Amino acid sequence: MTFRDLDRDEPATLGAKLLRFNWALLLLVTAVACVGFLMLYSVAGGRLEPWSARQMVRFAMGVALMMAIAMIHVRFWRAMAPLAYLGGLALLAAVELFGSVGMGAQRWIDLGFVQLQPSEAMKIALVMALARYYDWLDRDKVSRPLWLLPPLAMIALPMALVLKQPDLGTALLLGAGGAVVMFLAGVSWWYFIAAAAAGAGAVAAVMASRGTEWQLLKDYQYRRIEVFLDPSSDPLGAGYHITQSKIAFGSGGLTGRGFMQGTQARLNFLPEKHTDFIFTTLAEEFGHVGSLALLGLYALIVLFCTASMLSNRDRFGALMTGGLTATFFFFFAVNMAMVMGLAPVVGVPLPLVSYGGSAMLVLMIAFGLIQSAHVHRPRRGL
Repeated sequence: MTFRDLDRDEPATLGAKLLRFNWALLLLVTAVACVGFLMLYSVAGGRLEPWSARQMVRFAMGVALMMAIAMIHVRFWRAMAPLAYLGGLALLAAVELFGSVGMGAQRWIDLGFVQLQPSEAMKIALVMALARYYDWLDRDKVSRPLWLLPPLAMIALPMALVLKQPDLGTALLLGAGGAVVMFLAGVSWWYFIAAAAAGAGAVAAVMASRGTEWQLLKDYQYRRIEVFLDPSSDPLGAGYHITQSKIAFGSGGLTGRGFMQGTQARLNFLPEKHTDFIFTTLAEEFGHVGSLALLGLYALIVLFCTASMLSNRDRFGALMTGGLTATFFFFFAVNMAMVMGLAPVVGVPLPLVSYGGSAMLVLMIAFGLIQSAHVHRPRRGL
C-alpha cells in the first residue's frame, strides 16, 4: 500500500470527519460514564459532591479531548508514538525520583493542581510505540528472533519501572497490552506458548523467593495471594476487602436491594467503595441484572472497537486500535474478577465508572486515538 492509496477516499474537511466519527461508540462510552455518575452519587449518600460532580466535569473535558484527538490525522499520532513512549519512560523515572507516596506506593507526581499517574499514560504510549514498530517492520521479519528483541525490551522497561512503585496490576496490564499488539502483528504462536511456560516458571520463582534475600514481591503482595486463595484466613485483616465484597454481591441477589439501599457501601463496611470496589456497590444495589447490563455495555464497546480494527487497512491504525481495545478489556475484566474473588486484589479501577482523574483522562485519550484511526482509515486501494 502506498501513501497515495492511504490518502484515497479519506475525509478532508471537518464535516466529512464528523460524518465518519463513530457516534455509536461515543454513546456507549457516555452510557458507561453515566453509570459511574449514578453510583458515585449513591456511595456519597445522595450527594453530587465530593465525587460525582467532579467526575462529570472530568468526563466532559475528556469528551472534548477525545473529539479533538479524533479530528487529527492518524499519521500525526504515528509520528508522535516514539516521543510518547520516551516521554512516558521519563515520567516513570521521575516518579521514582520525586514521586509522591500514597497507600504505601510511590505512583504519582504531584503537580499541585492535579496528581498525575504516569503508569496510566504508559499503557497508551506503549501500544502506540509497538504499533509504530510493527508498521515499520517488514512482515516477513515479524517472527524472527532478532526482531523480537526491540519490542520485548520496550515492554520490559516500563514494566520494571512500574513494578518498583510497586504496582503489580498495572505492570501486568502493560505486559498484556503489549503482548496483544505483538500477536495482532503476526508473531508466531510458539513464542506465546514459550512465554506462557516461562510465566509459569516465573510464578514458581516468585513464590520460592518469599522470605529470601532476593524476594521478588512485597510482603503485602504475597499476603494478597494468600488471601485470594483463602479469604477466610484473615477476614478482618488482609481478607477484609474481598470478604465484604462477596457479602455485598450475595445480598444483591438477582435484582438488587434498590438504588441507594446497599448496606455494605452506605454503612462503610466496603472499603474503596468509590474506586476499585465500585462494581460491588452496583451489584448490591442493582443485582445480577444491573451487573450484566454494565458488562453488556463494556462488551459492545469492545465489539465496536474490534469491528473498527478489522475494517482498517492502515496497519498502524489497526494495531493501535487492537492494542488499546485489549487494554480497555483487561481493565474491566481484571477489576470485575478482582472484586468477585476470581483474581487477587491488585488495585485496578473499573474503567469510566471508578472515581479518578488520571484513569478517566487516559481512557478518553485512548478512545480519541481509536476514533482518529477510524475516521481516517483508508477504504480503498490495497
